[in-house]
Amino acid sequence: MVVDDDIRNIFAMTSLLEHQKIQVLSAESGREALEMLQKNQDVDIVLMDIMMPEMDGYDTMRAIRRKKIFNSIPIIALTAKAMKGDREKCIESGASDYITKPVDTEQLLTLMRMWLKPTGDSHDR
Repeated sequence: MVVDDDIRNIFAMTSLLEHQKIQVLSAESGREALEMLQKNQDVDIVLMDIMMPEMDGYDTMRAIRRKKIFNSIPIIALTAKAMKGDREKCIESGASDYITKPVDTEQLLTLMRMWLKPTGDSHDR
């Protein structure tokens, strides 16, 4: 699942992931992401934008982690605001890992492979 308030970022990430044969769900807000996760509990990984209005990525990750069923889902935080301490704040908020924008495609795919369990027939979202 890709969570980002900028539809251009969603389009770019979805295009990249679908090219890798990955099934993608997207949400344009933290609240929408929470609703989608409730309806699609088989999501394998979440790519979470941090800087979003209303409910930012930190709040969204904390809300996801409060639900026991989503404790083990990998969440990779994506942020353009790469400042000292951001990585730690993301991890403390529930991120499994962190990557800065503009996203390095190979780095992102490597992180995703690292966090996804090799189940052979997994459909990443």
